[in-house]
Amino acid sequence: MLVIPAVDIKDGKCVQLVQGEPGTEKYYGDPVKVAKLWQEKGAQMLHVIDLDATLGSGDNLELVKKIREAVPIPIEFGGGIRSEKRARELLDAGVDRIIIGTLAVKQPAVIKSLTKDYPNSRLMVALDSRGGKVVIKGWKEKTDIPTLRLIRRFRRSVFGFLVTDVDSEGKMEGIDLGEFEALTSNTDAKIIASGGITSADDIEALRKIGAYGCVIGKALYEGKIDPELLRQTI
Repeated sequence: MLVIPAVDIKDGKCVQLVQGEPGTEKYYGDPVKVAKLWQEKGAQMLHVIDLDATLGSGDNLELVKKIREAVPIPIEFGGGIRSEKRARELLDAGVDRIIIGTLAVKQPAVIKSLTKDYPNSRLMVALDSRGGKVVIKGWKEKTDIPTLRLIRRFRRSVFGFLVTDVDSEGKMEGIDLGEFEALTSNTDAKIIASGGITSADDIEALRKIGAYGCVIGKALYEGKIDPELLRQTI
């Protein structure tokens, strides 16, 4: 299982939020320097999110390009990809894999269109989940769509799924393992778990239920998780 560090960008800086809420920011410096640090610590992939684009308040594409130039490891990128044009722009800019959330839910035909020109391995669907149901538009809009239903819908068209437990995100109180196990036990799709991962025990629990990977953010930045875990394919 891959352990993937998050590099979230807001106001041109690396940041972590609590449950994605503006006003809860804690800043950790230059995103390019942070990306290089995690790569030097042994990360095998980076999870880069443009929070300004997600919130509709800005665009950090140039910073993302600088990260791409600065580190040799793959980058999966998400944040504000709400049009096919934007998706193609990012793929053509050299991002290894893009993460599409709201766009996939609202306009699923876009996924099919992208697969005509790009390998499935470069596409991932983000499913932000609250109580087993998908939320969209930066977690602001609830839907009645079960997370598992969308995984089954797209699983042959994309590399895998980033599933974020919104209720646990950023709290550093541990994971809701049942939320993820309900998915890994009912599909063969690759699930990358996010939200509330606070300890090595959380990571081990996700490995045991068959998660393909996990994204760690605040717990890594605050020293709750040993960066040595980044070096391992557990």
